[in-house]
Amino acid sequence: MHFDWLMAAAALGIGVVVGLTGMGGGALMTPVLVLFFGVAPLAAVSSDLVAAAVMKPVGSAVHLRNGTVRLDLVRWLCVGSVPAAFAGAWLVGRLHGDAGLDEAVKTTLGVALIVAAAGLFGRAYLRLAERARHRDGRRGADPTGPPGVSLRPVPTVLIGAVGGLVVGMTSVGSGSLIIIALMFLYPTLRASELVGTDLVQAVPLVAAAAVGHLVFGELEFGVTLALLVGSIPGAYLGAKLSTQLPGALIRRALAFVLLASALKLLGVPTAATGIVLAALLVLAGPVWMALRHAHGFPALPSRKRADA
Repeated sequence: MHFDWLMAAAALGIGVVVGLTGMGGGALMTPVLVLFFGVAPLAAVSSDLVAAAVMKPVGSAVHLRNGTVRLDLVRWLCVGSVPAAFAGAWLVGRLHGDAGLDEAVKTTLGVALIVAAAGLFGRAYLRLAERARHRDGRRGADPTGPPGVSLRPVPTVLIGAVGGLVVGMTSVGSGSLIIIALMFLYPTLRASELVGTDLVQAVPLVAAAAVGHLVFGELEFGVTLALLVGSIPGAYLGAKLSTQLPGALIRRALAFVLLASALKLLGVPTAATGIVLAALLVLAGPVWMALRHAHGFPALPSRKRADA
């Protein structure tokens, strides 16, 4: 078993970013393994999922202690996500050896990364809307009191099933995909409840996908070990630094990194990728300022608020 210290160093850096921003590491680590370390797409997905299954419970425990988890939603999400995640691993494992499998996994991963980039914007918008509600005295439901939303079991199970299938096939989406769907299905949930519920439901989801890849996938233990050696201390360090560094600014930069990785995986030429990123860079500022204005905030935040 070969241990790659450079890969561990990359995992350390990504772990710091995960600790700083709270986003899922799969959206960053899997494309890095494929694009920079030349790991086969299926092996990258399998190895990243097994490493994630070890790390996921840590962040979710904090939200459970804080009472910011809707366990009723978690249960219904898991009804769909756990079997679907295992099925996704089975599906890619069954296709292993197919000439087009690697390209299919890369394409699916590219699409999932676009959703992950959108998820970062969605989380930022959630925080903005939550601040507006707090300012106006509309604080939403008390997560420790009676449920403030009407549970919708069938759509919730379907969200879990779609998210689980994508995670089982790509290792991306346990956070980004499902949290976006929950935002639209349960718009009155507080931002802290959305994040907490999303983190907790990801534990059994990723565990099921990891078991599926252990059985059907192409796990490389050396890759998994390097990811764990780097990402565990990195996530701890990032969490410690999260109160001192501008997490919001980092998340915005990450959205562009994820989009660039997605376009690369989808085979978009470098020139076209540059044009898309430049256009988004020009448009992102005015769009965000318009959203701030629509919620009654100054278009440009004060320096004190900028890093909030």
